[in-house]
Amino acid sequence: MNIAKLMKQAQKVQGDVARAQEEVLKVEQSYTVGGGAVKATARGDNQLLDIKIDPALLNPAEAEALHDMLLDAVNGALKAVQKEANDKLSAATSGMHIPGLF
Repeated sequence: MNIAKLMKQAQKVQGDVARAQEEVLKVEQSYTVGGGAVKATARGDNQLLDIKIDPALLNPAEAEALHDMLLDAVNGALKAVQKEANDKLSAATSGMHIPGLF
């Protein structure tokens, strides 16, 4: 086993991971529920960026349904952005699972 070669590969992976982590912060994903009535958008650092709500849902009688749709939309957007982040990091590490990264 060539230690110099191994060290060079480790440095490359480290650089690839750093670039992938920077890209992940720029990732945005949206998730829509209720036939487009509620849309949530999240960013790669798990920050919610936006929620759009169809004004027709702002009826007090529909408050529980709106609550459920908001939860579904936000959780869906966060899951979608996490999946894309994991895909980018996995590509950077050539599929190796590095503890603490995922």
